[in-house]
Amino acid sequence: MKPKPFRPEIYNNDQRFVRDRSTGLIWHRSTYRTLYADTDRSEVVYHANYLRFFEFGRTSLMRDFGYPYKEIEARGFVYPIIDLKIGFYSPLYYDDLMHIHTRPTHLERVRLQFDYLITRAESGGIVCLGFTKHCALNSKGLPVAVDPQTVELWKSFPG
Repeated sequence: MKPKPFRPEIYNNDQRFVRDRSTGLIWHRSTYRTLYADTDRSEVVYHANYLRFFEFGRTSLMRDFGYPYKEIEARGFVYPIIDLKIGFYSPLYYDDLMHIHTRPTHLERVRLQFDYLITRAESGGIVCLGFTKHCALNSKGLPVAVDPQTVELWKSFPG
């Protein structure tokens, strides 16, 4: 089944954010060009590499909010993925330019979720949709409450 159309427009004169005119949702946007190493023998981007693209979008969002993942780890927190989903709609090939749209969604005491939407930069066509769910752990690997800076990011994310 085809996804609903994604019609982004620049949000608040900041190229890093777009608002979907269809849903009103605001997304952080980063750009990535596929490498030859991203492709497989069939000459399309290998499916597992989309998790790397999701990570690129997620860490770009955190960095743009002044809280890079490196700082989170330095403060004794890690956020391993505990669940994920990816729905593919159109393949990417070597040297394709994409926009990785990321937004923080669900926030619970020890868990959080990011949603993703990857589009072709030139046409805006949807490549894939997905999410990653994470659990907050301390440096000993024990579940803990989500750190205050990450909670603040969820509260301050536009829209």
